[in-house]
Amino acid sequence: MVQRATSGPRPSWWRAPAALFADGLPAPVFPAPGWWWWAPFCLVPWLLLLRTAPTARRAALEGWLGGLGFMLAVHHWLMPSLHVFILVLAALLGLAWAPWGMLARALLAGPGTTWRAVTAPAGVASGWLVIELVRSWQGLGGPWGLLGASQWQVGPALRLFPVGGVWLVSLLLVAVNTALVVVAAAPRARWATLAAGAAVAALATGVAAAAPRPVPADRPARIAVVQPGVVPGAAQRFDRQERLTAGLAGRGAELVVWGESSVGFDLAARPDLADRLGALSRRTGAELLVNVDARRRGRPGISKTSVLVGASGPTAPRYDKMRLVPFGEYVPARSLLGWATSVGRAAGEDRHPGTRQVVMETSGGLRTGPLVCFETAFPDLSRRLARAGPG
Repeated sequence: MVQRATSGPRPSWWRAPAALFADGLPAPVFPAPGWWWWAPFCLVPWLLLLRTAPTARRAALEGWLGGLGFMLAVHHWLMPSLHVFILVLAALLGLAWAPWGMLARALLAGPGTTWRAVTAPAGVASGWLVIELVRSWQGLGGPWGLLGASQWQVGPALRLFPVGGVWLVSLLLVAVNTALVVVAAAPRARWATLAAGAAVAALATGVAAAAPRPVPADRPARIAVVQPGVVPGAAQRFDRQERLTAGLAGRGAELVVWGESSVGFDLAARPDLADRLGALSRRTGAELLVNVDARRRGRPGISKTSVLVGASGPTAPRYDKMRLVPFGEYVPARSLLGWATSVGRAAGEDRHPGTRQVVMETSGGLRTGPLVCFETAFPDLSRRLARAGPG
């Protein structure tokens, strides 16, 4: 008789789809629905799955599948632009979780010990943080779906942001998820885990209490935001925003903000539109901050440019959007990936990124630092502007 050698029991058929589903579970912590309270528990099913992986190779596979599911869940809004290509993008970005799956298995598998109760939450959380730092590079899509960002409306968590930014909050959330797994799956390490968790909670509370508090502004600023919804056609969109803005006359606004791509024409080439914006400024008594998405005269390509318009027309300085949405506003490595434009609504032409941030000042002395849409996800841009002193 000939016996076939095996390396161990074959994984159950359900593990692969379970891994895909398990890391879609963190998606609801982000708006919408914004279930911030789910963040300390959302990784527990995935970690329990990785803990029971029969081999390190299987843990790497389930880490990758979980990362793929997470990327699909938090980037669902890109599906109209990327179509089937979003599967390729999610699969590539999900590779970052393959070594993390192996790390989670190594730290969580087997009987619990006091040493593991301390090292597992710290190690698993640190591995997750490395993934967030790596994929926050713009070339990999930017910091979309950082776990710590889910706590944007939680006062105690916000007290930690001045100390360690979004990264510290992500680290603590993953550590809590991991500690819950240790408590549930390793009874012998339960009390050590709870003691370590209590110590970390006390430390975090002390840090939050000692963190610098926001300084109130010298005076409040009244800002109006104009959002017309989806209006096909640049001319029709401009007209609609003009009518909405005219209704703000007498409302006491100091600044009126139009959204991204709100003006589809170069204002230098269309002085009639610049005059209409100036008339709106005089009528409302406020400057208008608009965003021009058009080919600029005397410059190659298209930029997304924020322009402050006063009673006498556009003023300086202007701000060109620096961090562009991959595939939505440019196609990385277009010579290789340009085919994405044939299967979705990826950018047919690359926008040109800006090179520096600016602070604008209205005639009333209100200093404002513009960030355009996707750029608000990048902590370094907000931090740099805050240090430049806008109101």
